[in-house]
Amino acid sequence: MDSELQIGLIGAGAALVVLIVAYNKWQERKHRRHAEQAFKSEHRDVLLEPREGGEPAERLEPSFDDPAPDTEVPATEAPPQERRPVSESTQRRGTPDAPETLDPRADCIVRIESIEPLEVPRLWTAQREQLEGLSKPLQWFAFDDGDNVWRPLTAHSAGAYHWFCVAMQMVDRRGPIGEAEFARFSEGVQQVAEQFLAVPAGLPARADTLSAATELDRFCAEVDVQIGINVISGGQPFAGTKLRGLAEAQGMVLSDDGSFHARDDDGNTLYMLGNLEPSLFTAENLRSMQTNGITLVIDVPRVANGVQAFDRMMQLANQLAEALHGSVVDDNRHPLGAEAAAMIRSQIAQFHERMAGSAIPAGSPLARRLFAA
Repeated sequence: MDSELQIGLIGAGAALVVLIVAYNKWQERKHRRHAEQAFKSEHRDVLLEPREGGEPAERLEPSFDDPAPDTEVPATEAPPQERRPVSESTQRRGTPDAPETLDPRADCIVRIESIEPLEVPRLWTAQREQLEGLSKPLQWFAFDDGDNVWRPLTAHSAGAYHWFCVAMQMVDRRGPIGEAEFARFSEGVQQVAEQFLAVPAGLPARADTLSAATELDRFCAEVDVQIGINVISGGQPFAGTKLRGLAEAQGMVLSDDGSFHARDDDGNTLYMLGNLEPSLFTAENLRSMQTNGITLVIDVPRVANGVQAFDRMMQLANQLAEALHGSVVDDNRHPLGAEAAAMIRSQIAQFHERMAGSAIPAGSPLARRLFAA
């Protein structure tokens, strides 16, 4: 009896131990699940996700041998110290290139920056006081920031600008600039800038500028050719009224220089017709004038298609000689025939080729400036 009771107690005790162990295991698993949920991240680990090709990205772990990788900032967000409002841009205006109509081979160019917008009339008055009387042509420009272009300035220009440009032509038919001319230009520009607390950008070096001017003038002198053809009377002077009628019938226009001009479609002179005698042609004196000769002149470096222009001039000379009962002769009063005309055509072509080879084509805007009267 006692043994049966002991066996029963032992079985009950064993069962109780099993229940306690099972309960503890259940509680342990329950707490582990709570802990995993608490620390589980909602974000994807892009380093462990597969690439477009299907393979997982290689994950780089820091080591003691390699420097610590820099912390990357997302492309859509700037580092805190670099964030600025858009309206607080500190980008400085760059120096605009020189106007396209200028050429550093022929022009002494200076740009001027004004911190505050400078009104053109004030600048124009100041530059006239400092630079008036220079023997070479001056050009002024203002830079339009809105349209990103240089605007040529005159005494009637208006507006206010940050950037200005002034250029003095270094060579014309009177020769190159000299040291005194350069000094007056550079000092005058500096004084104009200082008057408005502006800053000249890159004044050209004196020695380089004068040397370039001398070299350019030497080249211009070598190609500066004007060819004249004369029509002289056979005894009866030419009446001014008839000359005017014949010239205007050919589309020529009387200009202030006292000559009739034949022009191309752009208004550039191809050749001129003037009086072989000292007096100039005017609308008034042509009514009563009589002359024993007229001259047709082509300014070779100022005409784009020199050979064609010369052919037209020769044709007109022959027509005038026939209508006026005169003769076509050269400057030595020798008859100008087909052989002499062919030689002149060849010379014109050679001069034009040389100018083109020096990147100053005959009849170009630069050539017309360099060979202006």
